Amino acid sequence: MSEKITPEVVARHGLKPDEYERVKQHLGREPNLTELGVFSVMWSEHCSYKSSRVHLKTFPTTGPKVLQGPGENAGVVDLGDGLAAAFKMESHNHPSYIEPYQGAATGVGGILRDVFTMGARPIASMNSLRFGDPAHPKTAYLLEGVVAGIGGYGNCMGVPTVGGEVMFHPSYNGNCLVNAFTLGILPADKIFRGTAAGVGNPVMYIGAKTGRDGIHGATMASAEFDASTEEKRPTVQVGDPFMEKLLLEACLELFQTDAVIGIQDMGAAGLTSSSVEMAGRGGNGLDLHLDQVPLREEGMTPYEILLSESQERMLLVAAEGKEDVVRRICTKWDLDVAVIGKVTSTGRWRAYWHGQMVADLPVDPLTEGAPKYERPMKPHPALPDLHAFDASAMPEPTDLGASLLRLLARPTIASKEWVYRQYDHMVRLVGAVRPGGDAALVRIAVSNEKHANKGIALSLAANGRWCFLDPYLGAKHAVAECARNIACVGGEPLAITDCLNFGNPEKPEIMWQFAECVRGIGDACRALGTPVVSGNVSLYNETEGQGILPTPTVGMVGLVEPVDRTCTSAFRNAGDVIALVGTLQGEVGGSEYLAAEFGKEAGRPPALDLTKEKAVQETVRRAIREGLLSSAHDCSDGGLAVALAECCMMHDAPAGSTAPWIGAAVRVPFPTRKDFVLFGEDASRIVVSLPKESLPRLVELAKACGAPVITLGAVGGDRLEIQGALSVPVADLAHAWRDGIPSVLRRDVAHATTALAE
Repeated sequence: MSEKITPEVVARHGLKPDEYERVKQHLGREPNLTELGVFSVMWSEHCSYKSSRVHLKTFPTTGPKVLQGPGENAGVVDLGDGLAAAFKMESHNHPSYIEPYQGAATGVGGILRDVFTMGARPIASMNSLRFGDPAHPKTAYLLEGVVAGIGGYGNCMGVPTVGGEVMFHPSYNGNCLVNAFTLGILPADKIFRGTAAGVGNPVMYIGAKTGRDGIHGATMASAEFDASTEEKRPTVQVGDPFMEKLLLEACLELFQTDAVIGIQDMGAAGLTSSSVEMAGRGGNGLDLHLDQVPLREEGMTPYEILLSESQERMLLVAAEGKEDVVRRICTKWDLDVAVIGKVTSTGRWRAYWHGQMVADLPVDPLTEGAPKYERPMKPHPALPDLHAFDASAMPEPTDLGASLLRLLARPTIASKEWVYRQYDHMVRLVGAVRPGGDAALVRIAVSNEKHANKGIALSLAANGRWCFLDPYLGAKHAVAECARNIACVGGEPLAITDCLNFGNPEKPEIMWQFAECVRGIGDACRALGTPVVSGNVSLYNETEGQGILPTPTVGMVGLVEPVDRTCTSAFRNAGDVIALVGTLQGEVGGSEYLAAEFGKEAGRPPALDLTKEKAVQETVRRAIREGLLSSAHDCSDGGLAVALAECCMMHDAPAGSTAPWIGAAVRVPFPTRKDFVLFGEDASRIVVSLPKESLPRLVELAKACGAPVITLGAVGGDRLEIQGALSVPVADLAHAWRDGIPSVLRRDVAHATTALAE
């Protein structure tokens, strides 16, 4: 605490010289080292959102179903009949790149705590992952470590991982992305919030002991990586899912009492951020006695205690006189518990160490008074040339079947079975649709009879390439795709959460990408009636000056009622008619096809008409609810041909069958080049199959909703035949599709073998 505050010390804490001057103005003096540490984490990009707040305030955040919007640990929406869902998505990108297993594991732990802090029991998790070039020597290492960390933590918690997405691109070579999502269920009238209310109420610490792991993790997550990245391993937390399970059950039991006034997860910046944020929300002050904090290491200083990001900890404001209730329940669950402070009326955040004050700071400058920047913005200089790209100048392949096989083998498009088989998606038996399709669908695991008919649909989406080429349009597509995926299982979209992953916001082109993506998400959410109720911003995803593609990940929640009226992606019945709800335009700008066949990432993303999008979704949703459809599958990466192939390969074989797939024969209208029509990624399209006798009613519904329908062909056989274009055995398609991810891992073995030989 007595260390002299020099410009070098300030820089080491991630504060700019002008920010340090603002600190001194707020205090009217020089801070001591502990106080400087508090300001450094609370004013970090990770905690303060100082570059993003001016843009995030433009989001639509209210609606008839919204019970809790942004600003709390998670958003909450009304499910009807006295039930609500709490959900949020968070990033753990920087820690996962440095230490993939623990980084991903503690990301899962953190998002679980955000949800059960609201009073909800978590029932489903998902994740959105981005890795570098499949041939990069570090990609397989990160992929294996991250997937193992997610599975290791989530499986131990007994919360099923029911869906997600995995994509690969060279821009993520130096910064993988790990975005974790969790949803929980709670009574609609019993939402708990992170507020320090009631002057004189005790502040209590519950959970695991505090150690030195994760100190300055929030600061690390607010800076670019460089050659010294490996040295940052000490800033990555270490998780214990068994301790978190105890903490979960203890908290849910505490919520059944009248002892809890407010509760907050000790996440980024640990005890500091949780206590400061609770004081800020309550408009009060807090006094903390750090010598009362349970410690697992000797000789820890106040600075280390405040900035530690040790996992599985909560800060709780209890009702005065109810301390013993909290102690009894925590002791029952083998958790540490201690009174470490009290709520005050001073408006100041004060920390004591054996009776001596070691920090005395006003609360407001640490929260609402943190820096707020309107950074310079300009479009990326490469965009005019990229937009001028003429795809028609590219030669049309002579073997479209071979092109389809190459697309299916690309790890971004290929089956993610290797990933989700490492996650326990069956625990608690809530899954109504298995992973691998468009949206996850979970049953609400409650015994109440009036809830048994409800299901929740969950979807994640982002397309970094599209968001680079046109941030506004690319972000709109992410919202639309999530809603389309939910429609494919019969769901009505309710609201979204987001994880906004970008490079260095101090670069004008990155800040422009961010602002345009926020604008796109906001406009799409307004059009589709899906307000933003929670989210996260992750900036400075750069290494040695090379940033990631702008990746605004959208997570959407929808309601399916009745839950047994749903669909899967797979063709099911030979003889069923195959139809396309939507149109065929052949838009290949920014497509996987251009990247795979020609090495081009150029053009503009497909046009998106949200009125047409709503019509397509409503048609399919109503058709599912009427029981007309055998299957429904969104067209996305790889276009119509890939969607048809996936419908064939996802088939569940009937008893006694030797082939785990079924073929299709279709005739596709070709308004432009065949390869563009087959592999173009036009928006607002869903492939459906249905009995022939149901087709007239589907056409009638589509007409009422204002959506086009094109009859393509029929399910059956053992080949995918597209008349005049390609004919490939489904067995060959399935081999290419299922081998995409394992081939990445085999490259890792090859790298290791080569290294040993050398």
